[in-house]
Amino acid sequence: MKKISVVCILFFCCKVVSQNYTRQDSLRGGITEERVWWDLKQYQLNVDVDLDRKTIKGANTIVYTVLKKNNLMQIDLQPPMKIDQIVQDGHKLKFKSEGNAHFISLEKTQTIGSDQKLTVFFSGKPPSAKNAPWDGGFSWSKDANETHFIATSNQGIGASLWWPNKDHYYDEPDQGIDIHITIPTGLMAVANGRLINQVTKKDKTTWSWKVVNPINNYGVNINIGDYIHFGEKYVGEKGILDMDYYVLKANETKAREQFKQAPKMMEAFEYWFGPYPFYEDSFKLVEVPYLGMEHQSSVTYGNQYRNGYLGSDLSGTGWGLKFDFIIIHESGHEWFANNITHIDVADMWIHEGFTAYSENLYLDYFYGNKAAADYVIGTRMAIQNDRPIIGVYEVNQEGSTDMYYKGANILHTLRQLINDDKKWRKILRGLNRVFYHQTVSSKQIEEYISKESGINLTEFWEQYLRTVQIPILEYKKSEHLLSYRYTNTIENFRMPVIAVINGEEKWIYPSDSWKTDTYADEIKTLKIKDDFYINPIEIN
Repeated sequence: MKKISVVCILFFCCKVVSQNYTRQDSLRGGITEERVWWDLKQYQLNVDVDLDRKTIKGANTIVYTVLKKNNLMQIDLQPPMKIDQIVQDGHKLKFKSEGNAHFISLEKTQTIGSDQKLTVFFSGKPPSAKNAPWDGGFSWSKDANETHFIATSNQGIGASLWWPNKDHYYDEPDQGIDIHITIPTGLMAVANGRLINQVTKKDKTTWSWKVVNPINNYGVNINIGDYIHFGEKYVGEKGILDMDYYVLKANETKAREQFKQAPKMMEAFEYWFGPYPFYEDSFKLVEVPYLGMEHQSSVTYGNQYRNGYLGSDLSGTGWGLKFDFIIIHESGHEWFANNITHIDVADMWIHEGFTAYSENLYLDYFYGNKAAADYVIGTRMAIQNDRPIIGVYEVNQEGSTDMYYKGANILHTLRQLINDDKKWRKILRGLNRVFYHQTVSSKQIEEYISKESGINLTEFWEQYLRTVQIPILEYKKSEHLLSYRYTNTIENFRMPVIAVINGEEKWIYPSDSWKTDTYADEIKTLKIKDDFYINPIEIN
C-alpha cells in the first residue's frame, strides 16, 4: 500500500529525520542513469528458505526492455545479503558494489527496443525484524504449537533488504512476478497472486505463485506457516473475484467469523473507488506474526481477530470499533498504494492519506455520513504537525507521519468544499481509472482533483501538504454582525467554510483581511462546522 504502512500506523513510531543526505540516499531514492535506461518487464524470483538457520538463497531473473543505450545497470541488494554471481546469456558478468547498490557491466550490446534478461544469484541471512512491520525484515516466529511461522515485511527500508531488484517505486514490472518458494514439506508458503503449482521432491516442496499485473517491489512477500485455506467468490464490478484466506489452523473458527468483513470491505471500496484493481491476481488475507501490511493481492493480517486497532479505537468516538482496522485499512491500500503508487516516497501521503480516509468511507457506506465524520474528526488527536506531510524528493525521505490522519482530514475537508457527494465519488473513482496501475506524483493527483472539482486548489494543497500551519479562523460577533479573517496561512489562502448561525448553515469566505457580514436576525449562536480542518478562535 502499505508503515502504520506500513506501513500502516507509523505515527506511533516516529523517527528523527536527518537533513544530511548521503550518496547512498541518492542511489536509493534517485532515478539514476544506471536505472533509467531500462524498463522492467517481469521478475522471476526463486527463493529457498532454510527455516532453522534463518537463511535464504535463490535467483532472480530480471526481464527488461532497453530504452536507451547503456551497458551499466544498477541492481540493489542490502548487506548482509550478497550477490553470488550474475549471468546473462550464459556469461558471468562483472559488477562493482557501492553499499546497497551494485553496478553490473553488461557485455552484450543493449539494442534500443530489445527485450533482455539476466539472472542474479544471491544468498545470505536477511535481517530479522525487531518490530515488524515498521523496521522491516523476516519475522522468524513460531505458532502456539512451536511450528515455524514466518513472514516478510520491508516497506520503507526496501525490498532489496532480502532480494535483488530495481528498488525504486517509479518502475514496476509490467508483467508482474513469478515467485517460487521452496520450504520443508508439511508447511505452506503463500505469496502474491495465484497459486499455480506445488511440487514436492523428497522433503522439500516448492510453492509457485504468479502475479500478472504490475506490482510495487515492497508489496512482494513470503509467508510460511501451518496454514489452512478457505475462500469465497465475490460478485463485484468486474465479475467474479476469488477471495482467499490463509490462517493458522488453530484460528480457523475465529477467522471465518472475523473475515466476514472482507466482502463488506470490497463492497464499500468498489462503490467509492471503483473495481478492485487486481481481479486477475485474486484477493487474499494471510495471517502473519505481526500486525499487518498491504502486500498486493496478499494483504497480511495480525490484528488478533479483534475490531479496532488491536481492540482500540483510534478516533476515541466508538466508531473505530465497528470494523477490523487491518482488514479495512490494509485492503484500502489495494487502490491507493498498489493500484496508484507514488513515484517518490516523499509523496507517500498518496498511499497513507487516502487509505486512512478509506476508513471514514467504509463507515460512511455502512453507518452514514455523521458516523464517518465523527470518526475522521476524532483521529485529529493523532496529528502532530511536526513537519510537512510531503518529504524530500530523490533521497528516499518520506514526510511526516501526519500523512495518515492529517491526510485523511485534508480529504474530508476537500469533500466539504466540493459539496457534492456524487462529484466526490466520481473523482475518487476517476483517480483509480485514470491512474490505473501507474506510478504518480502528488502534483498529478493535486492537478487531477483541482480540474475535476472545478476549484482552484493551488493554495489549499500548498497550505496543507507543504506547511505545518493549520489555518486559524478568528471571528467575532456582535448582534447582527459577524467579522472574521484567517491567520497562520500562506499568501492568497481563501478557503470558504460553513458557519452554523442560529442553527442554520451559512458559507463564509475568509481571507487574511477582516470581512464583516450582516444578517437579518441577531446572531445568538455560532459555531464553525468541525468538518473543516481549521482552528476557529472567537475573539471577544
